[in-house]
Amino acid sequence: MAHATIYVGGTVPQLLRGAQSRIFPSHSPLGVLRHSAFCYCTGNGTIKSKRKMDHLERTANNFRQEVITQAKVCGITNESETVKRLRLAIVNKDFTFKAGQWVDFFIPGISVVGGFSICSSPGLLEREGILELAVKHTAHPPAHWIHTECTLDSEVALRVGGDFFFDPQPGDSPVNLVLIAGGVGINPLFSILLHIADLHGYQEGKGNRHKLGTAKLYYSAKNTSELLFKKNILGLMKAFPGKISCCFHVTQQRSQICKELQPHITEGRISGKDLEKHVSNDTSWYICGPPPMIESISKLLTNIGVPRNRVFFEKWW
Repeated sequence: MAHATIYVGGTVPQLLRGAQSRIFPSHSPLGVLRHSAFCYCTGNGTIKSKRKMDHLERTANNFRQEVITQAKVCGITNESETVKRLRLAIVNKDFTFKAGQWVDFFIPGISVVGGFSICSSPGLLEREGILELAVKHTAHPPAHWIHTECTLDSEVALRVGGDFFFDPQPGDSPVNLVLIAGGVGINPLFSILLHIADLHGYQEGKGNRHKLGTAKLYYSAKNTSELLFKKNILGLMKAFPGKISCCFHVTQQRSQICKELQPHITEGRISGKDLEKHVSNDTSWYICGPPPMIESISKLLTNIGVPRNRVFFEKWW
């Protein structure tokens, strides 16, 4: 699931050039990753690719952190028939990310670098040292490895990148969010949703200074079996009524919809009628999904009067 990130309505931070080789000391069991992590970067920072428009080439102009961390797989579950969810224990204490960002995914012995959106919250990393990814099965070598060879205790390396994120600061004016996801594009938006839930929890429990608006998720997939994280999302709605809500859209549903999901399911694509009720000066729009969906939703938002500088999106392939 390689990404090309587009950040509308804001400046794109300058690409950080590489990282220090000390991140992988020679005595490290992951020292072999040094080559795969850095062989794509020349002395002047130009990223090379053996394959036309691979993840590194698509994201060459995006922000990347300098920190590369070792990570160990500590959990593998089937999120759906085609998507595996990985839990990764992070080694480097300086490794951080913002909700919505992705990782470069380095695998020993595989020259192709993966690009996968993080689906967990920054809070989970802070509390437990854990990061999660949900990866769809494709022929792309990193995704294929995750589905066919990855096991508990497999070791990889990660580097955070991306300009698509939600990172409110204490004292910021409250913003309402509309999150629009298609298929596996739910990953970064689920991370944002979990981050919002964490901030609400901190606000209620510790009196933090974040001022938060509402968050509404519109999530479209072919059928309910392909709606990732649906139980988690229902749990967030129950835990934060009036603050977090969701409407699931299914376009090719053939089977009976379970009673728990029925109140939140709409058959058919996300429409302008669904979205126009949210148009306001204090609403930001985050979209992630296949390129045709991004183009369609972006045009729809323009037609209903949403300013371009309030729309943020990420395309995935």
